[in-house]
Amino acid sequence: MSGADFSALDRAGLNLQAVFDLARLPAQLRERLPGPPAAFSQLILIGNAGPALWRAVCAEGICSADPIDDFSIRHVTRWFAQHCHGHHSHRLYPGNAPVDLQTLGRLAGWHQPSPFKIGIHAERGTWFAYRVALLADTHLPLTTAPATPSPCTACKDTPCITACPADAMAGGNFALDACIGYRRQSGSRCATTCLARLACPVGAEHRYDTAQIHHGYTHSLRMIEYFATDRAARKG
Repeated sequence: MSGADFSALDRAGLNLQAVFDLARLPAQLRERLPGPPAAFSQLILIGNAGPALWRAVCAEGICSADPIDDFSIRHVTRWFAQHCHGHHSHRLYPGNAPVDLQTLGRLAGWHQPSPFKIGIHAERGTWFAYRVALLADTHLPLTTAPATPSPCTACKDTPCITACPADAMAGGNFALDACIGYRRQSGSRCATTCLARLACPVGAEHRYDTAQIHHGYTHSLRMIEYFATDRAARKG
């Protein structure tokens, strides 16, 4: 296998790809992975940036509870079968095994910290996400990530902090409880979006479609309410 042809994934909106040598991953990250067969030598990380993925999902039709996950798994599985013929893989994510996606994102050059705790890409802003992680017995060219600082370090106006109606970053550190508390309020302006995220100027041209933002934040709010109800029931 002389190279990696990711064009089919690019066309599907899965336009971020990174390949790592398992043996060179940080020990702490590697040790948390489920015991891979000795034949597996690489970890392939697939993500998306911008609105192209959502548009591709909608074009195929949203017919499941997790349309983005299902679409991503389907297209990555098809890509691997076609372009890594004769090789084997094991999907880590989406799945039940813990995978430190943020560390992998930093190693890939995608992820830098932001004040509101969403990873930020130097060019695409916060409008990217991790979609699929595979262990594989492939010999694809490894990713060489550029050393880029967080764009937040040069941001003087900090519009994300002033735009947050929950003042979740007012104390210098992100206050998750304040964010969640505001999102759960009746009439919250952040129930199905994030005003801090929208205010960030980095990669604004890559912003997700409104429908995708609504989909993602509706799902996260549903999970927040589920766990809050479950916690209350346990206390009762």
